[in-house]
Amino acid sequence: MSDTNTASEPPVVVGVDGSEHSLRALAWALSAAEHLETPLVVAHVRSDALQLGAARIASLGPSPELPDAVMDGVRKAVEERGHGMPVRYASLDGSVTDALPAAARGARLLVTGSRGHGGFASLLLGSTSRTLAATAPCPLVVVPHEARAAALEGGVGAGRVLLGLQPEETPDEVVAFAFEAAHHRGVPLEAVTAFRLPPQPAGPVVAPAPALQVPPTLPLADDAEAFVREADREQLERLRPFVARRPEVELVRTVVPAEAAGLLVEGSRDAGLVVVGRHHRHRFGSLLVGSVAHAVLHHAHCPVAVVPPVHPV
Repeated sequence: MSDTNTASEPPVVVGVDGSEHSLRALAWALSAAEHLETPLVVAHVRSDALQLGAARIASLGPSPELPDAVMDGVRKAVEERGHGMPVRYASLDGSVTDALPAAARGARLLVTGSRGHGGFASLLLGSTSRTLAATAPCPLVVVPHEARAAALEGGVGAGRVLLGLQPEETPDEVVAFAFEAAHHRGVPLEAVTAFRLPPQPAGPVVAPAPALQVPPTLPLADDAEAFVREADREQLERLRPFVARRPEVELVRTVVPAEAAGLLVEGSRDAGLVVVGRHHRHRFGSLLVGSVAHAVLHHAHCPVAVVPPVHPV
């Protein structure tokens, strides 16, 4: 492990493996650290072969550390870009899904690409990112490999923040994260609450919309209109204390009967960041990523932040 600077502030941690996907994540993380005025930790989990070779050499006695070619290349890319915050480089051992969460304990963010070197090129989200979304000890931002060009060129300041909000279910940490993200980026925050209407009397059958597309607007009966008004009131009340704490954030409220995942994926086309929550621990002890977060991670056109119910400050 090698350092360029040390700092006591919680850092942004980005996982890299030298792939194009991880370099996109690195560019986003650099911009995020600059906006947050916080240090950056660039972490690379060494290959199994390199870890084994280092262990064999170490067993023979004191010796220089084996060079990490991936980290050397990443360091060069960072220095060529230039940066105004402390940057630390960490070569890690162990499995990626264990080492990165350990490195991100107490961090502001953990940032990864959607996929690494392995897996099928057609996959939108790799197994490592899926696992980290369920286990990261801090908010995880996944930068998709087909991210909107404007979002990457403009860094974290491009596009509004889009929050998936279920007033009775979304933890405070998720809402607060979205407000802080919009504040630091100087962009509007759109809170999206989507819900299913109660069953309506028999009427014309509407053809289903394509997968993950926003369903057609449904005709509303009087009782359905009352249901929508109540959902709007609940969203307003849920957001009120956060608005009071961050009055400078421009808030756009959306409350609509629709599929939440479809709305968020469609909205991600012109957003800079989508924020969703992670489920609480399952009764059997495992951590779960909800169906909405799962769909958004797989299909969003911009970076996605998955925020755990409680994370270290």
